[in-house]
Amino acid sequence: MSRAFSTPAAPPAIAIAHFAARLSVETDVSDVHADLESGADMLVVDSRNEGAWRQGHLPGALHLPTADIAGRASALIPAGRRVVTYCWGPGCNGATRAALELAQLGFPVKEMIGGYEYWVREGFPVLTPDGLLRRPADGLTAPVGDEACGC
Repeated sequence: MSRAFSTPAAPPAIAIAHFAARLSVETDVSDVHADLESGADMLVVDSRNEGAWRQGHLPGALHLPTADIAGRASALIPAGRRVVTYCWGPGCNGATRAALELAQLGFPVKEMIGGYEYWVREGFPVLTPDGLLRRPADGLTAPVGDEACGC
C-alpha cells in the first residue's frame, strides 16, 4: 500500500484550483531573483525589523516592517504596484502577515517563500553594512554553479 496515496489524490479540478491558488499568492527566491535581474516591474518589501534589515537584505528592497505597513505603505508604494514580501525564512510567517496587510490596502502581492534564508542559501547577493556579499550556493537548496534549477 502506498503511504503517499493512503489518502487518495484530489480530483484534477480540485488539484488545479489548489495549486493555481498557491501560485497566485506565492513565488520563490529564484523567480524573484530572475525578475529583479531582468528589470521586471515589481517592488520587493522586507518586512523584518531594523536589526534584521541591518544584518543584510535584498538589494533594492524597501524596508517596511509589517507593523508600519498600514500607516506608511500608501505613501511609499505607488497604487497598483506589484509587491513581493519576504521575512526571515520558512519558519517565519512575517512575510505572510505583511502580504495580508498589503493586500488589504489593495496592492497585488505575493509572498516569497523561503525568505531571506533561502535567498542567501541559493547564493544570491545581499547588502550588509560591509557592502554587497554573495555566499556560495548551498547544494541542498540550489544547483551549485547554476543560476536556476530550471523547475
